[in-house]
Amino acid sequence: MRLPEDIASKLLGVPYASLDERTKKVTRSVAGRTHIARNLTRTDDETPSLGQRAADAVASFGGSWTFVGLFALTMLVWVGINALLLIYRGATFDPYPYILLNLFLSMLAAIQAPIILMSQNRQAEKDRATVEHDYEVNLKAELEIMLLHEKIDLLRETQWKELLDIQQEQLRLLSEQVGRKAPGA
Repeated sequence: MRLPEDIASKLLGVPYASLDERTKKVTRSVAGRTHIARNLTRTDDETPSLGQRAADAVASFGGSWTFVGLFALTMLVWVGINALLLIYRGATFDPYPYILLNLFLSMLAAIQAPIILMSQNRQAEKDRATVEHDYEVNLKAELEIMLLHEKIDLLRETQWKELLDIQQEQLRLLSEQVGRKAPGA
């Protein structure tokens, strides 16, 4: 078993003490031959609060084609009702520049935007955790590959030496055989 200090100095080329916490964790994992990968989609230790679930639901619905369709339909119905009232009664509840509609749209945007931002901030935190985990897994894979290259190089060097020794022995035996046959021939 190798020490994390050896892995840091040999494979990363820096002293173990100068590594950040994530890289130290990876070198300890490589040294201890332990797993580092984990499923980040299942976080049982953190259940979202009611507000977080609501923000996610609002962001999910607000970014869907269903919302866009309902929004367009609501505006068409609003304009249609006002047009029909103008034609049949001569007056509407929200005349042409549709100031009341603009007020409602502004209030919707003022409420919906921060809620969607809250959901996006939570998603950004999840993405950050995923990126950090990916870095750890990739670094461990890279270090493991480097260790495998070392082992293969060591095996190759050992095998070449053994092959040369065998070849030298074969040549010696062949010379002996040739030497025995030559004087008698």
